[in-house]
Amino acid sequence: MKVVVQRVRETSLSVDGELVSSIPFGLAVYFGVKEGDTLAQAEAIAKKVAGLRIFEDENGKMNLSVKEVGGEILLISQFTLYGDAKKGFRPSFSDAARPEQAKPLYEAEAELLRAYGIPVKTGIFGADMKILQMNDGPVTILYEV
Repeated sequence: MKVVVQRVRETSLSVDGELVSSIPFGLAVYFGVKEGDTLAQAEAIAKKVAGLRIFEDENGKMNLSVKEVGGEILLISQFTLYGDAKKGFRPSFSDAARPEQAKPLYEAEAELLRAYGIPVKTGIFGADMKILQMNDGPVTILYEV
């Protein structure tokens, strides 16, 4: 399981021209599931994302979590995080989990994050999503379990 976590402002997600979700500031979390991933890994991801201290405190030091600053999370399913472009120019996605495995883990991840008291919005699993994102910093963290 892999996530790309970006500190963001004014982030929105649309499908077919319709606004699905938006957050005023917080984290955009791109969530990828690999074949064989488990709920235990989703729990580890949620704990890490909820606790990441990547927001600045009063001294300008990254020392606060998304919950501590009153931010929200936009959780976005993204199987392309497991794209392998080592050979040739067309990525292979053979390591990415099939939708029937990935979707329940994506839905569980949203609930696990909410259990930390953080507002979580989601995209639509498997949809062609358009994301308008204003990165803050920029701050980008990669995490895999």
